[in-house]
Amino acid sequence: MATEFKRRVYSNIQSEVITHADSKMYQAPANCDTVIIGLLLTNTSGSSVTADVAIMPEDNTEGKLGAVTELTTYLIKGAQIPVGSALEIISGKVVLANTTSTAGDGDILCVRASADNVMDATLSILENT
Repeated sequence: MATEFKRRVYSNIQSEVITHADSKMYQAPANCDTVIIGLLLTNTSGSSVTADVAIMPEDNTEGKLGAVTELTTYLIKGAQIPVGSALEIISGKVVLANTTSTAGDGDILCVRASADNVMDATLSILENT
């Protein structure tokens, strides 16, 4: 099993709803478990902004404790990021999985800003393939 540290940077996060394609920041590649080590959101505007961060599971269904329905789990919702500030959303480990050999079927990390082009993001990950 190969492991590789990666850093991804995203400028001008959009205000699309979490299920929209523009909110998808990262999707676990085929046959890969990804450990998110950190996620930092930075306010690049002249006013306060809010942010949502969520995970959509690879099978897009809820676990054994609930009914089988579409599921999006928010890590944070409506978090305020003041002018000139950053917010560390993940400062530990969150796992995104793709147990299939099909690209595009893995867990998805989604990020949304309260307005277009007011927030940047830095994602630090470890991919286990």
